[in-house]
Amino acid sequence: MWKRGMDMIISMAALLLFSPVIAVVAVLVRLKLGSPVVFRQQRPGLHGKPFYLYKFRTMNEARDSQGELFPDDVRLTPFGRLLRKYSLDELLQFVNVMKGELSIVGPRPLLMHYLPLYTEEQSRRHLVKPGITGWAQVNGRNDIEWDDRLKLDVWYVEHRSLRLDLRIMWLTFRQVIKSEGISHEHHATMPFFEGSASRYEA
Repeated sequence: MWKRGMDMIISMAALLLFSPVIAVVAVLVRLKLGSPVVFRQQRPGLHGKPFYLYKFRTMNEARDSQGELFPDDVRLTPFGRLLRKYSLDELLQFVNVMKGELSIVGPRPLLMHYLPLYTEEQSRRHLVKPGITGWAQVNGRNDIEWDDRLKLDVWYVEHRSLRLDLRIMWLTFRQVIKSEGISHEHHATMPFFEGSASRYEA
């Protein structure tokens, strides 16, 4: 009850406060990257139920001679990097919060095809609604390895509270200002998850 109420209040306030920024970013994305302006991708929500996550587009559609899209780090434009640096590409996710698909705080919704790759313990991250920010995001964001990131997600599920959510929101604000942990080595965000080593041990 308290979490949904807090989500609604914060998301409504954020959409009102940032509406001029959202409008300017939308126009700039259209001018610099073309259409569509909004990147819409299916992600797993509570209990793995799929929903469409909204973000501003940050990549172009450059393809190789075979017609295949280049890797993310190649297609990510300088303008797109700027949007990601200050998390401006994620402002539309407050709409997902209003719709009840996301929470402000929770494990980040990853990709649908990761679902069968999780261990039973890692799958516990889907016992709560995913969030715009989470415990893993304020403890390394994209600059930590997958196993550590998923452990942090499960830790949040087991220890979630109003106090912890408020702490995560404050740490997120500080992290966005400092633009920390946006990329992982040579990747635009994180390398693809291929399953934990423990999953394949005999």
